[in-house]
Amino acid sequence: MSRKHRAPQSQGWAPRDPRGAAPPQQDVWPGTPPGAWPGTPPGRPSRQPPHQSHTTTPPRKRRRIFLWIFLAVQILFLAWVIFGAASAGGTPEECRGLRGDELQLCENAGDVGTTIGVGLVIGLWVAADFILALTYVIYRLASRQPRP
Repeated sequence: MSRKHRAPQSQGWAPRDPRGAAPPQQDVWPGTPPGAWPGTPPGRPSRQPPHQSHTTTPPRKRRRIFLWIFLAVQILFLAWVIFGAASAGGTPEECRGLRGDELQLCENAGDVGTTIGVGLVIGLWVAADFILALTYVIYRLASRQPRP
């Protein structure tokens, strides 16, 4: 291309003259390189902090509600297991008045029942933890920021 057909280059973001000439630069401080953006003089602080706008809000403090719910469920299940296991102490009321092998058989049956009951509570505990974990994973996937 020849020089005649080349459009003049603008020096700033000001409105152009209809004839195509760039407007004169204003607000350029002495000592700034040619083509630099007009603004505050070198060595003077600007009035606004860089890269911040008035509409941004500080990041919110993360609340760990799920953690506290999870810990509360764990404490409840632990108390239930301890209470269930402690209820097996002593001779059951149905076994009173029995002697010898019959007493031993009745107490063993009570212990087996307690073991089954505690096992069911522990199974329910594991199922509840699995459901809580699945709920947490779904929540985290739904609330994550999209990748650029």
